[in-house]
Amino acid sequence: MRTMFTDQQIKKIFEKSKMLPADEFNKIIKDAKTAEKKIEGYLYEKKIISPATLYENAASYFNTPFINLKGQIIRKDILTAIPEPIASTHKLIAFESSGKEIKIATTDPENLEIFEFIKKKTKLKPIIYLTSPESISDILKQYHKSLKAEFKDLTDKETEISGDENLEKLAKDLPIVRIVDTLLEYAIFENASDIHIEPEEKEITVRYRIDGILINVMTLPKNVQSGIIARIKILANLKVDEHRLPQDGRFKIASKDYKVSFRVSIIPTYGGEKIVMRLLSEKAQILNLEQLGFQPKSLDIIKRNISKPHGMILVTGPTGSGKTTTLYTILNILNTPKVNIITIEDPIEYRMAHVNQSQVNPKIGYTFSAGLRAFLRQDPDIIMVGEIRDQETAEIAIHAAMTGHLVLSTLHTNDAPTTLPRLVEMGVPSFLVASTTNVIVAQRLVRKICSNCIQSYMLGKQAIEEIKKQLNIENIMQAMEKTKAIADAGKGIESLLFYKGKGCKQCGNSGYKGRIGIYETLEITEEISELILKNASRAELIKQAKRQGMLSIVEDGFIKAKNGITTIEEIMRVTKE
Repeated sequence: MRTMFTDQQIKKIFEKSKMLPADEFNKIIKDAKTAEKKIEGYLYEKKIISPATLYENAASYFNTPFINLKGQIIRKDILTAIPEPIASTHKLIAFESSGKEIKIATTDPENLEIFEFIKKKTKLKPIIYLTSPESISDILKQYHKSLKAEFKDLTDKETEISGDENLEKLAKDLPIVRIVDTLLEYAIFENASDIHIEPEEKEITVRYRIDGILINVMTLPKNVQSGIIARIKILANLKVDEHRLPQDGRFKIASKDYKVSFRVSIIPTYGGEKIVMRLLSEKAQILNLEQLGFQPKSLDIIKRNISKPHGMILVTGPTGSGKTTTLYTILNILNTPKVNIITIEDPIEYRMAHVNQSQVNPKIGYTFSAGLRAFLRQDPDIIMVGEIRDQETAEIAIHAAMTGHLVLSTLHTNDAPTTLPRLVEMGVPSFLVASTTNVIVAQRLVRKICSNCIQSYMLGKQAIEEIKKQLNIENIMQAMEKTKAIADAGKGIESLLFYKGKGCKQCGNSGYKGRIGIYETLEITEEISELILKNASRAELIKQAKRQGMLSIVEDGFIKAKNGITTIEEIMRVTKE
């Protein structure tokens, strides 16, 4: 049986209810520990207490009324006030409602975040009751019955679908509208960055990317596929009857709590049209460089170089590594009434006040290079180019940096030193690269440990062997000592305390919540410039960068792992080449 309470909560419930003498309960704790089981599960297994009795006593501990919902039939409009995926994930049921209040039965009366979400969604005040997991499971079946009836109705309608008009009618069908609304709202609530709707042979899989990792959130019956795709196409102003070609569009959802822009991409696949929606919060607060996770020395380098009147600032890393966020953070610092800032992007991800943002459109010949050429006639002080993809864009950007402009851009390379030979490979003369580049930042994004369930541990022998196979531990330890993250590198990695998340309700049992960057910051000094002019290899550039005190991405990651911000597993995951 699945357990709901933590061992600490069980202990407090028993202390308050006095269901068992203290010595007897202490023996149970010891036995559960020996059996390596949670106390709640052990109590059920040994039939010491039934779930109903435990939850009734727990209600008294939480000062919350208890309700048994087993066998109750709940009105459909009340039940569906909480979407099924949320009810199932967070183990809660809406069972009664008046004009101003909605009664919620749950196994976790301390989950305040979800109650706040329900309050905003239903516009009703939640009144919380405690119930048992069996009650929740019993009522969850009622969702499937009501949805099945609606899906059957949709199936019957689907036989009539022949053209554009019927698809549009289907997209406005109430069950379809409710399914799509739930998908979008739940993604916003879970802070997802992308929604993937993937048609398979017999069903549709819906996955969200949360903190950089794709997770399955729900499976829908195949017969709602046409309706969901048509609904999203209508929202994004796309052709409803086009099924053979890829389509791109966007739409917005706004409420008093959030304003989110959805960027929609639809491509034909074997099972039908696959939809990926990127969520871009328009209310997203621009972070500062400290919040992004830069080490003090890197911060100094960046601040020093962005205050220069001209030159290039490059941010590099794979897709989804947070490059755009870093550039916008720098732009936010530079954004004053004294300067004219122009950006050319593909697409515009965040709106920024007093910045002239322009989006490329290759269909009409408006490319990065064409836009950049036009920009130079607009008297800019600062130019941001979304990405340097080709020789032409690279050359114009570098010439702009030479002629008194500060240019910010991104590139796809694995580390900072590799960026320099990459620009030379693109056909830019090495003397131009050497004289115009100010600083290069390479980055990755790692998940942060959930602060609610963080715990410390020492690395085991096997884990140390695995790390040693992939990384130079001695160099990492020395870098950590230099930055004062550890006192003595000589003691070895086995002497260090690291951290991980145990997994709790707040982080969906993943042990992670939120993300932060790990970086390497290469300042183009005279020594580095000389090496570029000599067309030095990547290895020589890295050697000089190390002499200048540059921390590699892995070293920065290990410092953050040692400080309890992320885990070693995350560092290994994102830095594998």
